[in-house]
Amino acid sequence: MISFENVGLRYGLGSEVLSDLTFRILPNSFQFLTGPSGAGKTSLLRLMLMAMKPTRGLVKVFGRDANAIRGRESTAVRRRIGVVFQDFRLLDHMTTYENVALPLMARGKWRPEMRKDVVDLLKWVGLGERMHVLAPVLSGGEKQRAAIARALIDQPAMLIADEPTGNVDPPLASRLLRLFVELNRSGTTVIIATHDLALMDQHDARRLVLQDGGIRTYD
Repeated sequence: MISFENVGLRYGLGSEVLSDLTFRILPNSFQFLTGPSGAGKTSLLRLMLMAMKPTRGLVKVFGRDANAIRGRESTAVRRRIGVVFQDFRLLDHMTTYENVALPLMARGKWRPEMRKDVVDLLKWVGLGERMHVLAPVLSGGEKQRAAIARALIDQPAMLIADEPTGNVDPPLASRLLRLFVELNRSGTTVIIATHDLALMDQHDARRLVLQDGGIRTYD
C-alpha cells in the first residue's frame, strides 16, 4: 500500500525532521504510529497522503511513485484513502448526517438505500441523537466521532487517522478502536497515529515508533 525508501524531509534550510525512513505498509495490515510530541508524526502522515513531497528518497502509494501521481490521478488515489484529521474539517452549514454522507454524494455513489448505512454508523459512534444538528453545535468529542464516521462511510482501501480518540473518554475510545479493527478485518489497511499507550495495548498490532527523526518497527 505504502513504501518509504531512504526518505528524508526538511523544512527550508533547517536540519532534517525525518531521516532515512525505510519501511512498508502492507495491504490489509493494521498499525499504530507513535512517538513523542514533535517527532514528526503529522509530517509522516502528510507524506503518506501526498500532501507533501520528501526532500529525498522515494515514497510509493499503491505501488506508484508519489511524485509521479498528478492531476486527476492524484484525486482518484486520494479517494481511496479515508482520513481523520485532528481539526475535523466538518462543513458548518451541513448537519452531522450530511457531513457523513458527503463522501458518497461527492463520488456519485449515493443511493437512497444508503441512508440506513449512514444512520447505523452514526448510531455506532454514539451520534444517533445528533445526526440532524449542524456541525457547529457539536462538542469537540462529537465532531471527532463525526469525522471518523465520514472517513469510514465509503469503506476506503486505506484509513489514516491522526489521534482519532484524542477527544473521547476511554470507553468510547475502546469502542472506536473495535470499529477500526472490524474495518481492517473487512480488508481496509489501517494506520492510527496516537499517543495513547493504553489504547494500543488493547490491540495486538504492529507499532511504528518515530523518534529523533528515525523510525523503528515492532511487530
